[in-house]
Amino acid sequence: MNTHANPVGEFKIKRITADRCVDVEDRVAIEEPLEIQLSYGLQDKTQTNISVTMRTPGNDEELAVGFLFSEGIIQCADQIKAIKSMAENEILVELNDDIKPSLQKSERNFYATSSCGVCGKSSIAAIRTVSLYQHGVNNIIIDSKILYGLEGIVRKQQSIFESTGALHACGLFDLHGDFIMLREDVGRHNALDKVIGTALMSRQLPLTESILFLSGRASFELIQKASMAGIKIVAAVGAPSSLAVELAMEFDMTLIGFLRNERFNIYCGWQRVGGKGEVESLELKV
Repeated sequence: MNTHANPVGEFKIKRITADRCVDVEDRVAIEEPLEIQLSYGLQDKTQTNISVTMRTPGNDEELAVGFLFSEGIIQCADQIKAIKSMAENEILVELNDDIKPSLQKSERNFYATSSCGVCGKSSIAAIRTVSLYQHGVNNIIIDSKILYGLEGIVRKQQSIFESTGALHACGLFDLHGDFIMLREDVGRHNALDKVIGTALMSRQLPLTESILFLSGRASFELIQKASMAGIKIVAAVGAPSSLAVELAMEFDMTLIGFLRNERFNIYCGWQRVGGKGEVESLELKV
């Protein structure tokens, strides 16, 4: 496992100010391709390339497993026989002999940029993977004040961002606001797949009793992946897209945006957020 792979590189640069030019060393986040391969079959083993994603090295096994799960290709950790590093930037996930993966749910070209995890999809219909946990526990309520402290906790945990300023983070908290885990990556979808893969491999799914914190905006693909993991509450520092809001409504999720300076917007699922009458129903405009 390459959990501790170096995610930061150093480059000699020229730093320019209004009155001078200085030679310094700068730390930047590493971005490299990861090829995710899948092996399955009882007698004649089939080995196929599933995707190439641009990612920050580290937690690659969790990234591969999280990707396969959030795309609906596998359903649980028990289906996995082994995970192998085939070469640098190549991960092979081998399934148990009796498992047939649902590859039709992920009709994807073999390249996804770090900024978009669904750009290679062959159709919008292929994106709407149905969650195994869509109809799980739904009577959860959190105090709005819990949300105010999430960004500060994530900042303290986000070591790579502090040194480079370049990475997205996905943080997982329990319903009391206690920190569970954080993963970073140049691709926001990769960071979330790392969280989901870690939870899958440690058999923590579904994440119904959790809050997902996003350090940037809330996109369609992140809501889709969160729903696959059973997450019901997503809070983002940035804005949601219209498709993200529509999908959160479809999956009966609570979607929070612009979470900063003790303020936030609730775009749907407001009934899960309480606290001394300070949360009111919002008129949605998308």
